[in-house]
Amino acid sequence: MSGVTGYTVPSREDEPIHTVRTIARIAQMLIELRDEYVQRPRTDILDQIEQRLDDLMVQRDELKHRIAHAKKPTDQAP
Repeated sequence: MSGVTGYTVPSREDEPIHTVRTIARIAQMLIELRDEYVQRPRTDILDQIEQRLDDLMVQRDELKHRIAHAKKPTDQAP
């Protein structure tokens, strides 16, 4: 049953999927911060938005690294 909610396929620690999931969590935080800022514009929320954007840049670099690592020919599947 591949459509079961909560089911995940096991993956290696160094696969890009982990970074992609982190990027998605940060993106969701940015959406929530945007909504909060629209309701109540405050500088502390802008600071939080800036921090999440910095976090995204770190994840971008991590994703580039993982993509490069994933493209290297390692074990060949039979």
